[in-house]
Amino acid sequence: MGAKTGIKLIANNKKAYHDYFIDDTYEAGISLAGTEVKSLRMGKCSIKESFIRIEKGEVFIYGMHISPYEKGNIFNKDPLRPRKLLMHRYEINKLTGKMKEKGMTLVPVKVYFKGSLVKIEVGLARGKKLYDKRQDIAKKDQRREAEKQFKVKNLY
Repeated sequence: MGAKTGIKLIANNKKAYHDYFIDDTYEAGISLAGTEVKSLRMGKCSIKESFIRIEKGEVFIYGMHISPYEKGNIFNKDPLRPRKLLMHRYEINKLTGKMKEKGMTLVPVKVYFKGSLVKIEVGLARGKKLYDKRQDIAKKDQRREAEKQFKVKNLY
């Protein structure tokens, strides 16, 4: 009788890992309309420019773009409307306390289906400085170069 627990990724926010150190992640549900869920099933979602705020004890995501469902006509909602995230009260209180620390923010990391439910992974993040980004890029280049060398050695 229970729903499948398979996880199907809809959207991933690679920019979040580039711009922030993700310290902790939380799972939250999203309050959506029916046509928005149908559009998500087709994979029409972007969280690249989105951000999360806590207002009056409730968590909202802004800038999350869900394309209008083609067959939805009058039932379609605004693609960029703010959407409420569904989290437990104690999680919201914990996040509010951590957000008061200097430099901490909430960023959406990924959107996925867990069974039949749409979930979003919220990351508690600290902003990276320019030199941190340069170090990350240098590490990626070194790893890529090492993999290339390894591949070349194995060919002969």
